[in-house]
Amino acid sequence: MLLTFEGIDGSGKSTQARLLVERLQAEGHRTLLVREPGGTDLSERLRTVLLDPDLRIDPMPELLLFSAARAQLVIERVQPALEEGRIVICDRFYDSTMAYQGAGRQVADAAWLRAFNQRVVQELVPDRTYLIDVDPVTAAARRSETGAPPADRMETSSDDFYTRVTDAYRALAAEESERFVRLDGARAVEAIHTRIWDDVQHLGLPTPPDRNLP
Repeated sequence: MLLTFEGIDGSGKSTQARLLVERLQAEGHRTLLVREPGGTDLSERLRTVLLDPDLRIDPMPELLLFSAARAQLVIERVQPALEEGRIVICDRFYDSTMAYQGAGRQVADAAWLRAFNQRVVQELVPDRTYLIDVDPVTAAARRSETGAPPADRMETSSDDFYTRVTDAYRALAAEESERFVRLDGARAVEAIHTRIWDDVQHLGLPTPPDRNLP
């Protein structure tokens, strides 16, 4: 089973991905949590490049670098884990490319990008995608709470960029309403987690392995 978490920077999606993994593990399920970009030696190196605030990367190279990191992650970790019967939780997946590079950077039209993404992930489609939806103003306020400068290159993007990304995520959730669960990211963390956990239990989780077996 493949579960993905999406949302703009500052939405709280990483927190929700972590909470779900902890809950699944407490119930005895075998899980794999990965983040994008990252999760393999190559993907982590590409992450360093992609998020470097001192680098200027044009939209098409950005798309290709994110996609290279994702392809390596799928080949090296996601696909093997799925074949082992693990529940794989991805903190971002190809919907991020649709929203960030497709709508935010306006690098390619949606049809081309969908076909490209499927080649990158070997036709994988998440069983469920949780969109933690917050408006760009709220997300920006969360990112600046510490008073520190932007943590990475993506966070230096304009307000208009994040508005386009937010609108794209909402459009994706509406277009694929059977796959997406759109959640109000302004709600309390535990309330969002409870809603996610309730939904996950209706997806037909695999039976946890017997912990008493060798």
